[in-house]
Amino acid sequence: MSETSVHIQLRQRQDYQFEVQFGDQVPSLLADEPAPLGSGQGPSPVQLLAAAVGNCLSDSLLFALRKFKQAPEPIQCDVHAEVGRNAQGRLRVLQMRAVLTLGVPAAALEHLERVLDTFETYCTVTQSVGQGIPVAIEVYDSLQARLK
Repeated sequence: MSETSVHIQLRQRQDYQFEVQFGDQVPSLLADEPAPLGSGQGPSPVQLLAAAVGNCLSDSLLFALRKFKQAPEPIQCDVHAEVGRNAQGRLRVLQMRAVLTLGVPAAALEHLERVLDTFETYCTVTQSVGQGIPVAIEVYDSLQARLK
């Protein structure tokens, strides 16, 4: 995670549809609000936020396990974002829950307890988002045993 600055551009196509350009060789993405505001032609800002949290957590877990030369693939992550109204009646992301599932049984991985104790600290996005939105994290192995 060597980035010191990130720059993206959003260009309105129509109504609530925006083309998100990441630069370099990264394909652009169409973002859109769901109906009734938009037409749901792409992910909403809340979905993009949830995707960023889930992607960063998955990367961090993989990174931490690979430091010990472990192969947990394929990792899966489900993120649930609860949207509701705050005290002022404005829609906000109230909390998030990320459920990561390893692709192998826990017994197949060495140093797993140490990894589970530290991998979240590597996650730039979740550590940042978590300062304003509670993010609960659960980890399961391929046999559905809860590890965290």
